[in-house]
Amino acid sequence: MREFIPSAARFADLPARFPLFRGATLTGARIAYETVGKLSPRRDNAVLILTGLSPDAHAASHPADTRPGWWEAMVGPGKPVDTDRWYVICLNSLGSCKGSTGPASVDPATGRPYGPDFPELSMEDIADAAAHTVRALGIGRLACVIGTSMGGMSALSLLARHPGLARGHINVCGAAGALPFAIAIRSLQREAIRTDPDWNQGRYDDGAYPERGMFTARKLGMLTYRSAQEWDVRFGRTRITAQPREDDGPFGHEFQVESYLERHARRFTRRFDPNSYLCLSRCMDRFDLGESCGGGTDEALSRISLERALVIGVETDILFPLHQQEQIACGLSAGGTDVEFVPMDSAEGHDAFLIDTARFGPPVAKFLTAF
Repeated sequence: MREFIPSAARFADLPARFPLFRGATLTGARIAYETVGKLSPRRDNAVLILTGLSPDAHAASHPADTRPGWWEAMVGPGKPVDTDRWYVICLNSLGSCKGSTGPASVDPATGRPYGPDFPELSMEDIADAAAHTVRALGIGRLACVIGTSMGGMSALSLLARHPGLARGHINVCGAAGALPFAIAIRSLQREAIRTDPDWNQGRYDDGAYPERGMFTARKLGMLTYRSAQEWDVRFGRTRITAQPREDDGPFGHEFQVESYLERHARRFTRRFDPNSYLCLSRCMDRFDLGESCGGGTDEALSRISLERALVIGVETDILFPLHQQEQIACGLSAGGTDVEFVPMDSAEGHDAFLIDTARFGPPVAKFLTAF
């Protein structure tokens, strides 16, 4: 169990005893964050970014860390989220392994990593920790909350649980609740990890690590992050030209798409803690805004008070299908929010917001410029 903390990460301490949505308490927890841009004298230009399952708080390069961030094409001077105007705060989610307290962090009660003993976590806890961090930075009201993928879930939870904390919202490929298909995929991912011979009930180490389980989980994820249309165009039925390894046997990798999934999974596997993967994926499964707030989902969305919102979805997204973003847009609009709904025809599927800047950039820039 290891944490992977960006070199420029800063930290906000949560309350000494931080209550969790499902009844447990975290002691001595913290949230990792990074900021880009300058806070205005009136403290009214702050934009909060809440991330998907795996990113850290390093959304964009800045003087303290010049490496490209995970949303480098979208955040920075003159970019759609223009840091010449906006003070951008990106948080690493509670429960992650990239600086914020999670299963790989040390439990102050034992002096050892929490591992599988990390308290039961919910999307509501991620939202509450984010809200506390914003206030700890001296910001009473955000200009906008941007949520991508899982961050779209935590953003909605934050807006519902902390009324008045933000004027606007950009929801990118998010959802107000998990659908059965997504739950099923994540269940298979967790099963792959937990049935790895080196899982050891979540008490693995670097020497005996559930690597094959993480490989399989990540490959399953990649299949849902992109679209079948992209796989067809990108790989077709092209075969690998290199000679297969002797230990691959007759059923080793034959097609380029297989090789791509293997390379991508290998890069990820040792850079994300398996217990955090399980913890956050289960948070996504259990999230239901209507259940959390009482009443149905549409009613819960209509009770969120905002000035304006931009909701973007992708027609080829099978993990967070377009009708989920349409539901968010309709629900927010029913409550009086001025909402723009933008359905994208990008071929890249769920991950389009990370790749297809040519399509995603203009509506985000337009929304924030007019805000």
